[in-house]
Amino acid sequence: MMLKIFRLPALAFPSSRVLLIGVLAGSLALASFAVAFIIPKNQKFEASLSLATPNNKRISHPAVNESATSQPEELGQVHWLRDLDLGKAESQQSGKPLLILFQEVPGCSNCTRFGNTTLSNPLIVETIETYFIPVCIFNNKGGKEAEALRIFNEPAWNNPVVRIVRNDYQDVVPRMPNFNASLQLVNGIRRALNLTGKTSPRYLELLEEELSAREGGLQTTTFSMYCFWTGEGTFGAIPGVIETEPGYQDGKEVVKIQFDPDVTNRAELEKLTQPKNMTACAKNDGFRSDHEPKYYLAQTDYRYIPMTSLQACRVNSLIGKRQSPDELLSPRQLDLLKKVAENPKKDWKNMVGHPLEEMWQI
Repeated sequence: MMLKIFRLPALAFPSSRVLLIGVLAGSLALASFAVAFIIPKNQKFEASLSLATPNNKRISHPAVNESATSQPEELGQVHWLRDLDLGKAESQQSGKPLLILFQEVPGCSNCTRFGNTTLSNPLIVETIETYFIPVCIFNNKGGKEAEALRIFNEPAWNNPVVRIVRNDYQDVVPRMPNFNASLQLVNGIRRALNLTGKTSPRYLELLEEELSAREGGLQTTTFSMYCFWTGEGTFGAIPGVIETEPGYQDGKEVVKIQFDPDVTNRAELEKLTQPKNMTACAKNDGFRSDHEPKYYLAQTDYRYIPMTSLQACRVNSLIGKRQSPDELLSPRQLDLLKKVAENPKKDWKNMVGHPLEEMWQI
């Protein structure tokens, strides 16, 4: 950066000119020190801009004093209100129930894990911010935080607990203390929506189905067929199938399937697909992945949208049948799809086969 030098008029006394030059030199030196050490190199303008503008994140209320990019990891990516009274007022105004997180901050590994997994799942975050008034109460503080604990009879210094309540603080669904998995929260959210007259969105139903299947344990089988792209489309539409992957085994095109044994089984899958000349393999050994999974989906703009495994299976199948899959996506996923269509020359990343949680932030 070049500095323009201005000539100073001669002063009446030489000592005054020397003093003025000394002050200017000192000011420049101090400014240089601030640029060099306070603001990291090559981040001067970005740093000042990020402090002045929001991070493209929705802030629902002025009482939200921490953005999802700066708040403690125990809180995940949800934008929380931090005042129970303000949450109650907003609940009364909007008619939405309160979703209250009682959390220890800074907390133990249980607290941070819950924040980094369940409370950072993009579909869970979107659902909470869309259908509820999210309020976080620190369970290891005094003052209004401790008062809130007394209102709900919640213990201090406890593992994460979630409550969904009306604006009179009466529970909509039972208290949710399971911090080891996401299923209890998603199940509670769906039941709360139904009990308050809301229809659960399809993306949330699919998320609950997938979480339930994974918690119970998936089983794997492999089928051979004349075209694994067709195979993926066929199996991806079958209830109970959670993941599909095309590839090769014993010199044949195959699809590896992971399914929920509480919903379907290998014999049922054979029965459904034999009319299409798809045959169960005797073993699952020697499988080698193909480089073009979810072929039908991958030929469209939907390939740029982060999805869960089950979403991708269902979307791929519907596109293969020339049907719209939009009902299976969340509003934020659809917003991203719209942006992709409006900016076709942008270098969008292919999300097929990548975890939703990792790819949503890219």
